[in-house]
Amino acid sequence: MLHGLYGTPQQLQYIGRKLNVAGGYTVHIPNIQGYSIFDEPIPRTTTCWEHWLEQVETRFDALKREHDTVSVAGLCIGANLCLELAARRSADLHAMCLYSAPLRYDGWNVTWMRWFKFLGYYTPARFLMSLTERPPYGLKDERIRQWVATQMAKRGTSALGSSESPLTGVYQSERLMKVVRKRLPLITVPTLIMHAVEDDLASPRNAERIARSIASQEVKTVLLDNCYHIITMDFEKERVAQETLEFIRQKTLQDTLQETARLRLVG
Repeated sequence: MLHGLYGTPQQLQYIGRKLNVAGGYTVHIPNIQGYSIFDEPIPRTTTCWEHWLEQVETRFDALKREHDTVSVAGLCIGANLCLELAARRSADLHAMCLYSAPLRYDGWNVTWMRWFKFLGYYTPARFLMSLTERPPYGLKDERIRQWVATQMAKRGTSALGSSESPLTGVYQSERLMKVVRKRLPLITVPTLIMHAVEDDLASPRNAERIARSIASQEVKTVLLDNCYHIITMDFEKERVAQETLEFIRQKTLQDTLQETARLRLVG
């Protein structure tokens, strides 16, 4: 499972725990160098998206050596990393779950001022500029939102991630989204798409485009009406966990039935 850009594994902790306890699945939510938040509240060592994906593939290959099947899931840009991995290696994936996957930043809280970021994309300014996180922080749940705001004010970071997103990383995320948009038709892995109707960072149009564009035979789209962008920590996190668990279980059952039928034919 892959958390969002400048985030922490805690973004997916609730979902991962449910999959482990209720489903008995082994769950890995890795830190990614140049992408995740480690000790420093504001990251200073962002790397290119290709480096992020290289680390993801290394972890994926290690899991493939240890387990018969491996599914992937990701939140926000973590979902984009899953999409690019699937574009390259759908045949190796058991299932894919996408949480709030953006193909463009077009949510209701992306104001016109944020488009000034493009001024810094192609100049040295992108190494100096950051976008400050602000309410609602992708959260409709006011209690968790206040907790996140308090943590950010005290430490500069929270369970959600950093209080600032350096423009270098935002630029790399835009580069990744551009590649993913072109490569969606290469994806054939069974896919669960979950997205908030009121997503403040990426509108539901992103989920609709993914569902329409990928070549997977099994695609399930679930739109959530009581949360914002961080659906794995917001009001509907339990539904996100249950839908994920059921989708992977169903795929496992289908594979088992198909294998049983194949063995009968061979016998």
